[in-house]
Amino acid sequence: MKEATEHTMVKRVAVIGAGVSGLSSIKCCLDEDLEPTCFERSNDIGGLWKYTETSTDGMTRVYKSLVTNVSKEMSCYSDFPFQEDYPNYMNQGKFWQYLQEFAEHFDLLKYIQFKTTVCSVTKCPDFSISGQWDVITETEGRQDRAVFDAVMVCTGHFLNPRLPLESFPGINKFKGHVLHSQEYKIPEGFQDKRVLVIGLGNTGGDIAVELSRTAAQVLLSTRTGTWVTGRSSHGGYPFSMMAIRRSHNFIKQMLPSCVLKWIQERQMNKIFNHENYGLSIIKGKKSKKIVNDELPTCILCGTVTMKTSVKEFTETSALFEDGTMEENIDVVIFATGYTFSFPFFEEPLKSLCTKKIFLYKKVFPSNLEKATLAIIGFFGLQGSILPGTELQARWATRVFKGLCKLPPSQKLMADATKVEELIKSPSLPPSKILMLALQMVKC
Repeated sequence: MKEATEHTMVKRVAVIGAGVSGLSSIKCCLDEDLEPTCFERSNDIGGLWKYTETSTDGMTRVYKSLVTNVSKEMSCYSDFPFQEDYPNYMNQGKFWQYLQEFAEHFDLLKYIQFKTTVCSVTKCPDFSISGQWDVITETEGRQDRAVFDAVMVCTGHFLNPRLPLESFPGINKFKGHVLHSQEYKIPEGFQDKRVLVIGLGNTGGDIAVELSRTAAQVLLSTRTGTWVTGRSSHGGYPFSMMAIRRSHNFIKQMLPSCVLKWIQERQMNKIFNHENYGLSIIKGKKSKKIVNDELPTCILCGTVTMKTSVKEFTETSALFEDGTMEENIDVVIFATGYTFSFPFFEEPLKSLCTKKIFLYKKVFPSNLEKATLAIIGFFGLQGSILPGTELQARWATRVFKGLCKLPPSQKLMADATKVEELIKSPSLPPSKILMLALQMVKC
């Protein structure tokens, strides 16, 4: 009888962030009869998908021309499909409109407190028994404090721009304009400039292609190389629909990593020989992939020139690792990614990334006595982030409610130690390490 009472008891849940992960978390809380309160520091939902002309608030936003890399068939919430007239791949405006429709359809907006910053999330004195959290927030200069039975952190990957200037000798004496890709919004203002984009991820590739239409010359520097795929596949079907399949995943698990790598490289080079384009993966570097329909054509046309990693800057030029030099550079854009942070936590949770705290199934910190803290969306996927965050939120809310159980914290910590030892083992191939690690965290 006591267990049944606990399962039906309404619990208050703090949701931090009203982006893609936050919206699904609010919805999943309501599905389990939990009471969510979402804190969003901006004035609207959508997180980075809400376009703004500037980044003066310090938040990361998409650039105007951004288009989704995963088709709508693979990137919707499970109970709210995209409208039929939506294109297979959407620009940021369409995608944000979808999030707005989702929030309005399930009446989620009334659970969100906008223009509210979470200042601190700390354990209550009786945390080992109650599992509760003391949350302090600030809205327009006024602070509030409340106690919650659980917390869902939905702040995403793109918090703090990573600008590794210390890795680029001479950048401090460079007289041109230096910015991070977070600041890039539109191509206006770069007309007739010689632009160097550093970093070949999806963002670096997109910016280089867009600027190639207005800039005098775009140089794209990569220290690793990358595989490039388009959005369409054989027969004109969206690439993500054809590539992300259970049968393909099964084959990947069965084949030796070296064989799988050989097959993938052969298939990618059938489209175009990446080495001829200066895009091949540099020996010893981790393989990666980006989605870009136009980059190979821009390289063929000479509007984008591939360069190796930058060795040194001068006042107006850049020297590259292959010994070449490019003169009269006007702008350097660092598309070097982001760092994660949890400034509202106390240590060791505050340094969740740098301390390598083990997240059980990439959701629950292993060092807590009570499983009342969930990190949602803190992972990478081959496909869309939406279905992944929804599944995480579903599971987390059922754990909060008491319908699902986690192993004891001591066991999770022991498993984390074993995983670390496996990763350090030089005798095991990556595929074997992954399989063993998955077995260790299996429910």
